[in-house]
Amino acid sequence: MPVYVCVTGDSPVRLWGLTGRERLERAFAAMDGVEAVAGPETVPAEATAVVLRADHAYDGAVLRGLVEGAEPVCLLGEDGTPVAARGSGGETAALLEAVAAADAGGLADRPSRSAGELASGFRSRLRSVTPPRVSRITAGNRRALERWLFSGAYKGVTDLITKWLWPVPAQWAVHGCIRLGLSPNAVTTASLVLAIAALVAFAGGAHGLGLVAGWLMTFLDTVDGKLARVTLTSSRFGDYLDHGIDLIHPPFWYLAWGLGLAAPWTLTPSLGVTVTAIFAAYIGGRLCEGAFQWFAAPFSLFIWRPFDSFNRLITARRNPNLILLTAFWLGGRPDLGLWMVAAWHVLSTLVLAARVVQAALRARGAALAPWLNDVDPARDRDRLAVRCFTQAPAGGAGARR
Repeated sequence: MPVYVCVTGDSPVRLWGLTGRERLERAFAAMDGVEAVAGPETVPAEATAVVLRADHAYDGAVLRGLVEGAEPVCLLGEDGTPVAARGSGGETAALLEAVAAADAGGLADRPSRSAGELASGFRSRLRSVTPPRVSRITAGNRRALERWLFSGAYKGVTDLITKWLWPVPAQWAVHGCIRLGLSPNAVTTASLVLAIAALVAFAGGAHGLGLVAGWLMTFLDTVDGKLARVTLTSSRFGDYLDHGIDLIHPPFWYLAWGLGLAAPWTLTPSLGVTVTAIFAAYIGGRLCEGAFQWFAAPFSLFIWRPFDSFNRLITARRNPNLILLTAFWLGGRPDLGLWMVAAWHVLSTLVLAARVVQAALRARGAALAPWLNDVDPARDRDRLAVRCFTQAPAGGAGARR
C-alpha cells in the first residue's frame, strides 16, 4: 500500500522557478510508493498518511524521512512550529487541520522532531554532508533558500575546479536557464556539442580554440545536473546521457590533442606509447573505482577516508588534466602538457589501485564505512576535511519534545 501525501497551502514566492506546492508535487512524484492526493477523502483508514505545509522549503532527505517511516510524528520547522505530520489514514483530516493552522496542541499526541532528528545529512550519491533543514519561504529569504537548495544539489567531493571555481557562475547560469525555459537535457546536449567541437579543434591543431570549447563544456557539465536537481526535473535518460558523455570523451580529447601537435614529438616515450598509457591508465582508474565497490564497500572510493576525498580534488580526471594542458599550451609546450597528462594518469591510477588493495584487506575484518558518515559538520568544524567537504549547519532548528 502506498504512503498517501496531502499538501496544504502554498507559497507565492518561487524558489528556482517553482512555488512551494510545485516543489513538493515534483519531489513526491519522483518517489516510489508515494501517492499524492488532493484531500483526505481518498486516503484509506489503514494507510500511512503524511500532510505538509507548502509554504516551507524541505530538504529532500526530510521528505524521504517522512514517507519512509510509519510511526506517528510531528515535524517542526526552524521556528519550532509544526509544518508536517505523519499518522494513519483515518487521521488525515485532523492532521490537515492541525498542520494548516500550525496547531501544536492538535499534534500533542505524537513526538515532535526537527529536520535534523528526522533525517541524516549524509548523501552518498552526492558524496556530501548537508545538514537537513525545513525553512519558511518568504520574499526576504528567497535568495538564501535558493543558495541552500543549490548547495544541496552540489557534490561535496569532486575535483577542485567544480568545487571551488564553478559554483557561483553555475548559479547564475542556472537562473538564466530557468528564465529561458531551457531543460537540463538541452544543456547536456549543448555540452555534447562542445565536447565534439573541442575534439575536432584539438585534432586540427587549434589547441587554444579547443581549450575554450573544453572549458565551456566542463562548465555546462556542472550546470545541467544542478539545473535538474534544483528544479526537480532529473530523468533517467538525462542521467545516462550526462554520465555517458563524461565517461567516454576525456581520453579521446587527449588522443586528438596528440594528433594535432604541429611540432614533431621528441619526448620519451613515443607519442603512440604516451597516448596508449593514457587510455590504459584512464580505464584502469575507472576499473579501480568499480573494484572498490565490488570487493570492499558499496559506496564511492573517494569518500572512504579523508585522504581519498582530498585525492579526488586532483586525481587524473578531465578538469585537473585540462589545467595541465592549458598551462603547458600557454607556456608554448603542448607536447609536454600531453606527456604530463600521461604521467599524472599513471600515478593517479597507481594510487587508486593501492587504495583498493588496502580497502579489500580491511574489509575482510570489518565492514567499511564512509568517513562522512561519522562527522558532525558543527561539532567537527575545526577539522580541515570537514570544512572542505561538508556544509556548515544553519541555525534555528526546532526542539524535540
